[in-house]
Amino acid sequence: MFTAILSLLSPIFGQVAKNLFPDPADELKRMQMQADLQRAIIEKSNEIEMAAASIVRAEAQSSHWLAANWRPLTMLTFVGLIVARWGGYTFAGMTEAEYLSVYDLMKIGLGGYVVGRSVEKVAPAIAAALGK
Repeated sequence: MFTAILSLLSPIFGQVAKNLFPDPADELKRMQMQADLQRAIIEKSNEIEMAAASIVRAEAQSSHWLAANWRPLTMLTFVGLIVARWGGYTFAGMTEAEYLSVYDLMKIGLGGYVVGRSVEKVAPAIAAALGK
């Protein structure tokens, strides 16, 4: 009887012991995998930011007025909506959720502008350093 109970509980005791006293090799392997994953995420996010910056740069350098200025005009519209809301003016039919969406779009738009300008300023120095 005791051996039957012990055979049923031994996997549970084994898992508890493994959790209490983890193998250092397993922990090192987990930390290495986590570092590799974080490195891959950073590399991919850098690629995405570079692609977004090149799109913004191409639009800003466009010879067509609307293509070059649609982002700034959109951001100014959002700023106008936010300032009007702060001033106490609310637009008929615009819900709180829609105002929050406008705030989110402002964050995204400003983030894209800042990343684009940063890449535009830093890219020549990086290219020169890589060329050496």
